Amino acid sequence: MTINFDVRRAEPMDAPSMARVHVDTWRETYRGLMSDAVLDDPTLLSWREKFWTAALTDPRYSQNSVAVASHEGTLIGIAMSGPSLDDAEEPRQLYLLYTYAAFHGSGVGAALLNAVLDSTAPAALWVADPNPRAQAFYQKNGFVADGAVKTEDDVRSFRMVRRAQATIDR
Repeated sequence: MTINFDVRRAEPMDAPSMARVHVDTWRETYRGLMSDAVLDDPTLLSWREKFWTAALTDPRYSQNSVAVASHEGTLIGIAMSGPSLDDAEEPRQLYLLYTYAAFHGSGVGAALLNAVLDSTAPAALWVADPNPRAQAFYQKNGFVADGAVKTEDDVRSFRMVRRAQATIDR
């Protein structure tokens, strides 16, 4: 699938659109894994908008890297990384990466990943299980399961890590 898209650093004015992408993609991705009560909560969109507004304006989150992808002027994907939040040895963690299912396989996910994480630096992330599409995407991008598992909001996840990679001179 070839599409034209742009990836850029997220700005505070993006918060409402980022919230919409976040909620829509959660519903696409987690229906059947996460409680319908959570996914269908009428306050979910406003809750996510408050989250994104804070993530993009509060100085406490200044070490985070946040990017958005757009197609024909509409946001189609979001990603955020920051300092590791758990006991992983990797100093950076991918907190989230979501694209609409219609854009899976288009390169948008990889572009967002590379916008928020240095492709040669070590990093960690948590991925829902089961979520074979996302797990394969992260494996393709150098991540491997390290054995850590957790359950939050009734969703089982496992941690994947990417060790430092040497760059190849060509």
